[in-house]
Amino acid sequence: MNTEESITIYTDGGCTGNPGPGGWACVLLTGGVEHHFSGGDAETTNNRMEMTAVITALERIKEMGLPLKAQIYTDSQYVKNGLTVWIHGWIRNGWKTAAKKPVKNKELWIQMKELCDQFELSWNWVKGHSGDKYNELCDSLVEKERLKF
Repeated sequence: MNTEESITIYTDGGCTGNPGPGGWACVLLTGGVEHHFSGGDAETTNNRMEMTAVITALERIKEMGLPLKAQIYTDSQYVKNGLTVWIHGWIRNGWKTAAKKPVKNKELWIQMKELCDQFELSWNWVKGHSGDKYNELCDSLVEKERLKF
């Protein structure tokens, strides 16, 4: 396996109402092949679905034995900033925000950080609903999942 190979990951999540029925999706691009994964929950939040998409993408990469080097594209500033900026302060402050309130979705943040620490990741923000092919694909998969509930 070429350890220099990088995987491209697109993720998205959303729900109707917040909380409400929601879906998540991720697309993994590697070696010219697209791998699509999606799911949902009858009662969830937008942020939980965004986080679940990232967690699932990283878990699938490990399960498939793919290189642990990836470019992640997300339209969620919450996820991107949470993992690249805010989480360090949350951990230092005992999982409290700057306002001294408990961090929401702590269990997902912990799970995501543990996975991310096993990878060499580059985080990229993409504007949602702006015509990016794979962001739009993820969005359509999220919508299909959301409509199941």
